[in-house]
Amino acid sequence: MEDMGDYRLDRDPRIKLSIGLYRGDADGEFDNPLGLVFDHHRGLLLVADTSNHRVQVFSCDDDDGASFVSKFGEKGSQPGQLLNPWGLAIDHDHDCILVLDRLNNRVQVWSLSEQSFLSCIGHQGSRDLEFHNPVGIAIDKHHHRIIIVDRNNHRLVFLSSIDLSFLFSVGGKQGSRPGEFSYPSGIAIDHDRHRIIVCDTFNYRVQVLSSIDGSFLFEFGSQGHQPGQFKYPQGVCIDNQGRIIVADFSNRRLQAFTHEGHHISSFD
Repeated sequence: MEDMGDYRLDRDPRIKLSIGLYRGDADGEFDNPLGLVFDHHRGLLLVADTSNHRVQVFSCDDDDGASFVSKFGEKGSQPGQLLNPWGLAIDHDHDCILVLDRLNNRVQVWSLSEQSFLSCIGHQGSRDLEFHNPVGIAIDKHHHRIIIVDRNNHRLVFLSSIDLSFLFSVGGKQGSRPGEFSYPSGIAIDHDRHRIIVCDTFNYRVQVLSSIDGSFLFEFGSQGHQPGQFKYPQGVCIDNQGRIIVADFSNRRLQAFTHEGHHISSFD
């Protein structure tokens, strides 16, 4: 029987390359990959292979496509082990990659060049340097901060990128008022405008905050299926023109917005 994955990939001209055709735990195979980040300095793609409890590293070359390079992490709760890793972020200033070790409720730091374990912080809770289901992470290079989406605590946690010390948090009480969250997920930094963009998932909206102090600036979106509306938005990024791209999860589409939150287009 012909594999439907092969069928689609061979005949879809939009797809330049594909990594990992089968579900599994061999090198280059995945089980629920849920996070990824690209190392522009080295041309490497790092993927959180969530249900395999590891991070896989691939080389992305325009001529040869993508090839498996290495992997790190294994299932467990000891330092250097992972349990359902999710969000990834690269800190080139400190030559490290930060991994949200989601079900261990902590952040792990690995050397980017050596891919060796360096340190970890956090455990389950709601106090400083405690987390409950951390899923999103971003680095604010202008203010030397790491921002973590602490999903089940309904907040953003701000850490120093220098020593991972706790700075402050925003939110912490589930709600729908400005600056409050209900199970937030995706996060992105608009460095040019010093803003934080957050998918406030169960409030069916995107909130825009100041990256200086985390104060609320504005929001956009509401529950629904129409353009500019959301059903559980999960992921967000900023493109080269400053447009906000939102992964509208349960509506099965991407939506693009201006930096002011005005709807531009949808990609079903």
